[in-house]
Formats: sequence, structure tokens, C-alpha cells
Amino acid sequence: MPRTTGRLLDIRRDQHSGELLARGGDAEAHSILQRARFVAVVRLHESYHRAPAGLTEDEETRLAIDAVGRLRAVGYHVDCDEPFDTEARPASYPTLGASVSHLAERLREATDTAEAADILTELTAPHDGILAGFEETLGALAEFFDGLGDASDPYTARRLRYLADEYVRVIHSDLAHTRGRLADRHAPHPGRRACTEPVPDHEPERSAVCACPPPPRALPAPAPPPVGATRLRR
Repeated sequence: MPRTTGRLLDIRRDQHSGELLARGGDAEAHSILQRARFVAVVRLHESYHRAPAGLTEDEETRLAIDAVGRLRAVGYHVDCDEPFDTEARPASYPTLGASVSHLAERLREATDTAEAADILTELTAPHDGILAGFEETLGALAEFFDGLGDASDPYTARRLRYLADEYVRVIHSDLAHTRGRLADRHAPHPGRRACTEPVPDHEPERSAVCACPPPPRALPAPAPPPVGATRLRR
């Protein structure tokens, strides 16, 4: 089976600059690279990863070997310089982000508003919800920058506190209100109700698993009027 482009990566030293660079891969591969300490570089026409500044060549080699092993362990095809090749396949474990993404899967399967409200509570719970933890983490990171020592660090700390106060709290408040509306609604989702009706014997489609009719086709939204067009008055 041919490999898709997103499953291919190169980890090599640039022949001109000598920099350790990783190119290719999809979002999952980029997450693995960053957990192996690579730094993302996003340009207008290209994106890649590089080693952190200030490492020795031996440190960069160890970093590259670790990244190659991690990527190959989960099925990526990695072309690399010979010093980075490895047979090691480190074990991988579910990440915190993957656990949060599981909430999206549960929401896609939710059949009523009460179930959706319960799932949303994991985001909005004031003491131990995900957003409360995120806000606390931003505060702890701000404290870290407060004592780091560079002239720009106090500005970074203020910026982090601003994000927590002005953005995370707004999102938290809005979603908590949404969760309350769902909890009060007590309604099944009309497009996700379970079907208990048996499929009749005369059903022509053998793939049918329920007797429900197909959902109505949504009409396409009308195209916006051309720029400069005048509306007809009635």
C-alpha cells in the first residue's frame, strides 16, 4: 500500500547551514517532533522543525535519534542521516490532548441534551474542569516568566495573564452558559434518536439496519448577491 505524504518525514542536517531540520509529516508527526524537543518554524511558503538553539552536535544527534525512534514506533516512514538511524521504538502513551479530544467523539455520539451537558461539564466545571486547569496553567507559566531574568520576561508574564483573564474566562463563561441551557432543555437530538423498528422483509436495500426514512436533504444556502448588485424592492 503506498504511503501518504503525511506519513513521510526527513530528519537531516542541512548541507549548507549544518542545522538539524525535520521536514514533512502531518499534525500528529509535528506533535511527536515537538515532544522530542524540536521547535516549529512556520514561514509564508513552508513549515518545518529545527533543533533548539544552543545545543552541541552530540546533543542534537541524541535529539534526532529520539525523534526518529518515536516516529517510526507509530508507523511513520522517516528518512534520516546515518548517525540518526535507530532500531529503538519507544513506547507511546495517550496524551492529555488526546483525552480531551475524546470529548469531541462523545459529543458526536450524544443523543440528547442531558448527555451533551454532562460532556460539556468536563470543560466548564469551576474547580477541576479543563478550562479551569488551563487558566491555572497560564498563571503558573506567568509566574515562571516573572523570575526568569530577561528584560522581556515581565512583558511575557503580563501577556499570559491577559490571555487568561480576557480570553479563557470569556470562553469559560460562555460555555458554562451553554451548558446550563442544555441541562434545562431535556430534549432528544432529532437526528440521533435510536431506532427500534425492525427492517421490513420487503426492504430493497439489504444494507438497511433500521426502518427510519433517510433524513431530508438540506437545501443549499442561496449565493450572496454580486458585489455592487442592487436589490429589487417590492
